[in-house]
Amino acid sequence: MDKILLLIGFVFLAQDVFSQDKEKQDTLQEVVVTGNMRTVFKSASIVPIELYKPAFFSKNPTMSFFESVELINGVQPQINCNVCNTGDIHINGMEGPYTLILIDGMPIVSGLSTVYGLSGIPNSLVERVELVKGPAAALYGSEAMGGIINIITRSPNNSPRFSVDLMGTDWGESQADVSTAFKAGKWNSLLGINHYNFQQRIDRNNDGFTDMALQKRIALFNKWTLERKSGKELSLAGRYVWEERWGGQTNWGKQFLGTDSVYGEYIETNRWEVLGQYQLATKEDIRVQWSLNGHRQRSMYGNTSFDADQTVAFVQALWNKQWREHQSLLVGATYRYTYYDDNTPATEGYVAAKHTRLPGVFVQNESEWGKHALLLGYRLDHHSAHGWVSSPRVGWKYKINPVQQIRLSAGTGYRVVSIFTEDHAALSGAREVVIKEALKPEQSYNFLAQYSNKYYLNSWIIDADINVFYNYFTNKIIADLDTDPQLIIYDNLEGYAVNRGLGLNITAIQSNKWQLQAGITYMDVYSKEGGEKTIQLYAPRYTGNLIVSRTLPRSWTVDFTNKWNGPMRLPVVPNDFRPEYSPWYVLSNLQLKKAWKSFEIYGGIKNIFDFVPKNGILRPFDPFDKYADEDPNGYTFDPSYNYASLQGRRGFLGVRYVIN
Repeated sequence: MDKILLLIGFVFLAQDVFSQDKEKQDTLQEVVVTGNMRTVFKSASIVPIELYKPAFFSKNPTMSFFESVELINGVQPQINCNVCNTGDIHINGMEGPYTLILIDGMPIVSGLSTVYGLSGIPNSLVERVELVKGPAAALYGSEAMGGIINIITRSPNNSPRFSVDLMGTDWGESQADVSTAFKAGKWNSLLGINHYNFQQRIDRNNDGFTDMALQKRIALFNKWTLERKSGKELSLAGRYVWEERWGGQTNWGKQFLGTDSVYGEYIETNRWEVLGQYQLATKEDIRVQWSLNGHRQRSMYGNTSFDADQTVAFVQALWNKQWREHQSLLVGATYRYTYYDDNTPATEGYVAAKHTRLPGVFVQNESEWGKHALLLGYRLDHHSAHGWVSSPRVGWKYKINPVQQIRLSAGTGYRVVSIFTEDHAALSGAREVVIKEALKPEQSYNFLAQYSNKYYLNSWIIDADINVFYNYFTNKIIADLDTDPQLIIYDNLEGYAVNRGLGLNITAIQSNKWQLQAGITYMDVYSKEGGEKTIQLYAPRYTGNLIVSRTLPRSWTVDFTNKWNGPMRLPVVPNDFRPEYSPWYVLSNLQLKKAWKSFEIYGGIKNIFDFVPKNGILRPFDPFDKYADEDPNGYTFDPSYNYASLQGRRGFLGVRYVIN
């Protein structure tokens, strides 16, 4: 903690050491839309918003969007199973279900798709990623308790006419991203296809299980926009994802599907999405947005089947009016319908009904006077199973000078939980699921403060910001893996839970030669019940990133990227020989890139130091617990002890070709 305080002090004291030019402005201000559902400059937003472009993600090329976010400070792609490699995205230590994933501003990835829906988003079609840490339920409702990741896809109007990105690794992974933009009458269209394949049975740790799940994935994306003389926007988009994956004992095959002789986890996913928006008026910006998606999963975890279907329909009407020179009003109404069915107790009245209706209305006002800006927002939802839920929000920004700002925001949030769509531990392994009662919605009270500044030191431009966050939860639902090694117990917490901490981000650019990005996040995530404090699983106390890029002569570039995590608590069992906390570790990658006019070749090494977790699966030699009674320690098969990928050091090589 002392090191963090020293870093904070450095940022403030640097104002007296570095020469600042208060008149200099960043002429490349980026447009963002997430934080308040209206188009504003990033620097003018009352809500703190982080913006990431494809150039950032290309510093460490990955095979999926899920992997690509690991370099963002405070964001952790968490692997939840060492067999099928399912995962979710944590923001500031809050689990994946607290993160709302939007595509073009609409809630597409949620519920059942939280587990397997993140892999099928092609990186080549991403225009930018907007990240909001902290409360946003006043605008987006349920699931927006921890933060928002908004994936903005490319517009057909300004996309390359043709682009292809091919990449492979010496582990046997291969990926192809191909897209084309074309015009059909008054319509502009963008068509993309992504294919990923990995079929190598690798077992470097000799536990008899695949270190990485074998996968085949095809994703299709098509987006259309209409050019209209009135300037009103009209867009339509669709996406289809098919994926087959399995992990397990290396001698597993489909002939063992559903049997108890050889263990394997097999998942087939079919997912489709359509979304669009239509602008009714431009002067006051009145528009309607809609989406419809279906997710079908057919899977087998050992000899336990999990078949699930989910359909989500969403429609939203927005009225954005600039009713005074420095005052804007946003009014909206939403309706979300969710159909969900599976073959588990989740549809037997414990957690979620098959049909869920969630209408809501919200209003938000932003006003500005002098150096101050104020945001006031309120949302009211009616959940078909839990009744009325209100979510107020307030934000304040103080502009000290053109490059120095303070932002404060606070609000409440709620989340309706569907256990089996979110918690993979309920399906994998040999533990029995116990649900104590009809679970209530979680409630939260959130606070976030940010100080940001820009420094000019000779040829360097340095951006720095400090964020302090605090989240207080009631009715929180925590999977109890500690009470009984053979059970997973779900219940509303009879105490409270806290997620608090601070983050520091620094970006430095030197005359288009050097680029440095560094961050550190300190988190304290725990729950208290009956006077006993319990540290949350998979929430490291410290985490951070370091990215160093150097532009060399003749269009060569070197990228050195690092993601490090401090110890995190892991699910151990009584008399466990494995440590309760993971070690400090760093995942480092090196890339060398050469660019020509329309052609680019890149390659390098991932996980340079070959870090691989140990003992990820308990009793891998007895996955069906046929001989568990003979174990003197009472161990049972369990693959939930994980904190990093089992992929070790590997080389990669890729090419990109673009015709504008």
